[in-house]
Amino acid sequence: MMTGQRAPWLVLLLTLGLGGCMVGPDYRQPPIELPQAFKEGTQWQRAAANPQGALDSQWWLDYHDPMLNDLMTRAAKANQSIVAAEAAYRLAQAQVASSRAGLWPTLSAGLSGSRGVGGSSGSGGTSGVSSGAVEQSVSATLGASWEPDLWGQVRRGIESSQASAQASDAQLAGVRLSIGGSVASNYFGIRQLDIDIGLLEQQQRINQQLLAMIQTEYTQGTASNDQLLVAQDQLTSVVAALQTAQRSREQFEHALAVLVGVAPAQFSLAPLDRFAFALPATPLSLPSGLLQRRPDVVAAERAAAAANAKIGVAEAAFYPNLDLTAQVGFRGSALGGLFSVPNRIWSVGPALAETLFDGGARQAAVSEAEAGYDQEVANYRGTVLGALQNVEDNLSTLNHLQTQAEAYQQIYQRNRQLFGSQQAQQKAGTVSLQGVLTQQLILLQTEQTWRDTQGQLTQGSVALIQSLGGGWQEK
Repeated sequence: MMTGQRAPWLVLLLTLGLGGCMVGPDYRQPPIELPQAFKEGTQWQRAAANPQGALDSQWWLDYHDPMLNDLMTRAAKANQSIVAAEAAYRLAQAQVASSRAGLWPTLSAGLSGSRGVGGSSGSGGTSGVSSGAVEQSVSATLGASWEPDLWGQVRRGIESSQASAQASDAQLAGVRLSIGGSVASNYFGIRQLDIDIGLLEQQQRINQQLLAMIQTEYTQGTASNDQLLVAQDQLTSVVAALQTAQRSREQFEHALAVLVGVAPAQFSLAPLDRFAFALPATPLSLPSGLLQRRPDVVAAERAAAAANAKIGVAEAAFYPNLDLTAQVGFRGSALGGLFSVPNRIWSVGPALAETLFDGGARQAAVSEAEAGYDQEVANYRGTVLGALQNVEDNLSTLNHLQTQAEAYQQIYQRNRQLFGSQQAQQKAGTVSLQGVLTQQLILLQTEQTWRDTQGQLTQGSVALIQSLGGGWQEK
């Protein structure tokens, strides 16, 4: 009798002893061969990787533009892509909580009652005929069931869901970084077009003056028809370029409205024809830093970790399941006095189950999990290579744009001197007004080229910040 009473507890102790076992491979971050430094980053200042800084970074503050700061704040609160990514992260957290619930027993409580006519009569009565007595039954029970995680199936599932939640968190950071970069890029694009529009409008006025002069000269017979046609073409070309710039600005403004979470009709940005582009110092980390702080790389690595844990979940299906159940309660014929010792009932019992044949379904599940892991590892390595290319491309762009900007600035400065010289000669009567206006046109065109390159350089710095994962700490 004592042996029978101890059997469930012996099973429980054995269960707890096996509870530390987990089948399936433990996760190791997939190895990746990385270069020692970026190929195009030799002239950049070195910085240390700062994963937390990447999450908390407000990199746009380095541009010192209050309007940009306001747009970033609005986008962080109202952009629908960010809202959706935040919801996805909450969903992932809920899935982790659901997985953890599998480690705990399930408790249930019940209260029931019944009333009805009793069974057939006893001796002296006709067999099969009801006695007509009314019987009633009342019971109150408390039950518990638990499936111990003998082989780590639940714990591997928790590992997988936690890694998936971390991947979702990284994806949220990536969406925030992407949206922030788009806001900054569109904003600087608008400011670049504001400058273009202002310079093109000046060119249009000068071309109108030149055309009027040539029309007068043509009427007087001192200018040819070819000269008139060239002047008309130059004016028309400027008008067409102005329309292109205005259309592009409007479309940038529409895109910026959506990024900050409002309809284009409810958003406008006042033009600024004089805008100083800022180029913040962007320290460059080692290539290995991308593994810690680029959201897409972190998300891909966590996806590989989640897939690895699923292999253990699939392998655990080859082992038997153990269910432990217990029930205690009271059953009687009336509610009064129900909770008394004579009415007490209880039961305890383990149940062991093992699948003997499933047509290869479990092995297929393991093969599927292993293939899924191999796929995620390949995706991770591909993401790292793509991230390295992204940084190299942006470094190359900025390196060449900086040289171009310096060259165009020199051209602009020389044309300023030429324009000043033409003005002085016109006052001395040795150069015509037409010659001065022509030189002024060239000056405006060189300024536009230089300023456009400045704008591209600033937008390129935004792209580099994005490719580095945002956030750094200088050494």
